[in-house]
Amino acid sequence: MAKAKMKSVFFCKDCGYESAKWMGQCPACKAWNTMVEEVVSSSSKAVPSINRTEPIKPVKISEINLSEEDRIPTGMDELDRVLGGGIVPGSLVLVGGDPGIGKSTLLLQMCRNLADNDQNVLYISGEESPKQIKMRAERIGKFDDHMELLCETDLGRIGSVLESKKPSVVIIDSIQTMYSEEASGSPGSISQVRESTAVLLKLSKSLGITIFIVGHVTKEGMVAGPRILEHMVDSVLYFEGDRHAAYRVLRGVKNRFGSTNEIGVFEMREEGLAEVKNPSEYMLNGRPKGAAGTVTTCSMEGTRPILLEIQALVCQTNFGYPRRQTSGADINRVNLLMAVLEKRLGLHLGNCDAYVNVAGGMKVQETAVDLGIAMAVVSSFLNVPVDDRVLAVGEVGLSGEVRAVSMIEQRVGEAVKLGFDTVLVPKVCIERVKGIKGCKIIGIESVSDAIRLIKEDV
Repeated sequence: MAKAKMKSVFFCKDCGYESAKWMGQCPACKAWNTMVEEVVSSSSKAVPSINRTEPIKPVKISEINLSEEDRIPTGMDELDRVLGGGIVPGSLVLVGGDPGIGKSTLLLQMCRNLADNDQNVLYISGEESPKQIKMRAERIGKFDDHMELLCETDLGRIGSVLESKKPSVVIIDSIQTMYSEEASGSPGSISQVRESTAVLLKLSKSLGITIFIVGHVTKEGMVAGPRILEHMVDSVLYFEGDRHAAYRVLRGVKNRFGSTNEIGVFEMREEGLAEVKNPSEYMLNGRPKGAAGTVTTCSMEGTRPILLEIQALVCQTNFGYPRRQTSGADINRVNLLMAVLEKRLGLHLGNCDAYVNVAGGMKVQETAVDLGIAMAVVSSFLNVPVDDRVLAVGEVGLSGEVRAVSMIEQRVGEAVKLGFDTVLVPKVCIERVKGIKGCKIIGIESVSDAIRLIKEDV
């Protein structure tokens, strides 16, 4: 029997583009220095063979019935929110996050809830022994007999187990340890990760099994392996947060069955992860009273308003070039806002160091927090505190104007619920919140109006 001919090809780590030769820049995604060499067999089958004798018949879209009962609740409201209402049978979900952040703990708690709900669950690990998983599971609680463990890395044998057992939910921990005989390379290589995901995708769709894949992340925060991995799965969830802090945020960056803007907030405890039902109250715990440079604002995460404390520290620099540093906020956005304050209000910030922090460790990209950041910077610069019962929401433009933000009713409603007396909103949004009772609502036309309120000690 002739031996399979081996050859080398080059894959792009970001998008999966394949080339016969190395190139400095990927022609597909235009990324530099992402091409890596992989040895492949010319006789290997990249795509499973299909029986061409079976007739293919399309299905009318009007004949497909959908119902809410198709989703399986996980027993964790925060996880259900991110998934779009629960687990969709036959879906493939990728869960990524830093080492030690709590990915396995989250999935084990989900497995426990599903097993208690008479769902057959199979946890497949390529990194730990059954005893190691049992030790971690005992910290969470008692597990039902519907939960089974399997330590295996060969996808051929795993496929046979899935076909015979037909569990409802399967956990693969992790995709970087799995290998398929159809692909060359060692486990964790680009070709193996791509082929292993393709095999799991076929098993998920053909058997109607929901498969959760755990993926390691790189130092840039992306799932290790080819970027095409994220395109193949149905949902991509990222578990974020400082491993030394108590809180964790589960964020959906791709979801074919729901919104991609929802987040779930958890608190890491000794017995596992606990859901945070009211993230706003949790994030505002420990706010200083009467301190300059702190302002409360509101950010929307999907349909959920979350109140955040913006902290700023502005002081004279001791160097020729002022230092600007942020934690949880976009540093380029902070530099832009400081330039607006200096140009439009005449504040001399060019020779000042500035440090901006979003308390609680949240990462905010929304421009609706601009007004809160600007007020915190000015409050620290003037050393004048802002009343801790005041909340500011609005986008700041280059002319110093305060522009409209979306979902202002939900933001003001959350502020009223947590006992805020005064809410500063863009003046163009004032008509939409006139009917909300319980607090004083002030329309802000420009950032100078907000700063005037600071000087008057709101």
